[in-house]
Amino acid sequence: MIQIERQVQVSYRHRVLFTEGVFNADNPTLHDVLTEDFKSEPVKVLVIADDGLVRAYPELCGAIHQYFDKRKNVDLVCPTIIAEGGERVKNSYFHVSEIQSPIDRYHIDRHSYVIAIGGGALLDMVGLAAATAHRGVRHVRIPTTTLSQADSGVGVKNGINAFGKKNFVGTFAPPFAVINDSAWLQGLLDRDKRGGYSEAVKVALIRDAAFFEELEKTALDLAGFQPEAMNRLIYRCAELHMNHIANSGDPFEFGSARPLDFGHWAAHKLEQLSSYSIRHGEAVAIGISLDVIYAGLIGMLKQVEVDRILALLENLGFELYSNELHYTSSEGKLTVLKGLEEFREHLGGQLTITLLEGIGKGIEVHEINVPKMTQAMHLLRDRYQAKPQKIAVAHP
Repeated sequence: MIQIERQVQVSYRHRVLFTEGVFNADNPTLHDVLTEDFKSEPVKVLVIADDGLVRAYPELCGAIHQYFDKRKNVDLVCPTIIAEGGERVKNSYFHVSEIQSPIDRYHIDRHSYVIAIGGGALLDMVGLAAATAHRGVRHVRIPTTTLSQADSGVGVKNGINAFGKKNFVGTFAPPFAVINDSAWLQGLLDRDKRGGYSEAVKVALIRDAAFFEELEKTALDLAGFQPEAMNRLIYRCAELHMNHIANSGDPFEFGSARPLDFGHWAAHKLEQLSSYSIRHGEAVAIGISLDVIYAGLIGMLKQVEVDRILALLENLGFELYSNELHYTSSEGKLTVLKGLEEFREHLGGQLTITLLEGIGKGIEVHEINVPKMTQAMHLLRDRYQAKPQKIAVAHP
């Protein structure tokens, strides 16, 4: 056999900028990002905004147009495109094509920008469209939820759901920049303000015990959505995620480990089983709780550590059980357990699940004791049923 082989290395710059009032006339952050490589020639910009955000801020589209009207060397090629937000936007490739169509129509090339403004689901979908048009056009994310500012919006993944599986179709493509604007957060529903907290607990549990202790100390402020506490949580959570992407040695997941998906094998399945009425952050809180109780049952965590983790999640306002955990198939098997095989299949090779051997100490395991995991589900349900229940209200 004769072959030619070369080692190819590609360097990426990945950055998150923090500001307030990104479309205020006197805020140069976005303009500086868009023009830093093109000082003398105009650049084209296509903007897509989450429909829920536009309903909450009816003045948004006008503010975007005024912002670009007053800026030199930037050409907003058409009025802001309003796209469906929420998990439903990830359930059909049609939505990706809806974004690629104006990319083609307005001649957005590899020296142009696609800007997505909204929650994590919209950013995932638009990111996939941007990453696959012309094999990748410059993409700027402006996340508008706690979850997307702390976690999904600062990652390097884009994707949509297919074949009943979360993020089955997708790419790894770092955005040109992420701009976190704290002003968006105050207009969110409480459950959307809370949603990103579970990802902060997750990354603290696997990476930073001191951050976990800080979350414990500020839990009441976070539960009351105090801006200073929320901003600190988002900054540190984003920083820890960025550190992992830059320093783990496997940012595009060529191996079998997915440490940043601690608690997610069950969470992804719970989202699907609930037809996405359970939002991602809420499902992650349940998934973390399940894996923490399991780790306690097999002797990896002390009971006092298990109790601390569950108490923190509850103090932040999460409910740690949903009926979907006990849905069964026609054969009488717990449906959520299919999430383990889907998790393995997503990467290939052996099953690799992140568990804890202490707060701040994640560890990879390659098998799950199903009877013990089933016991963990029962214990989680028993804990939930033993607590005084809140009056049920329909999710808005």
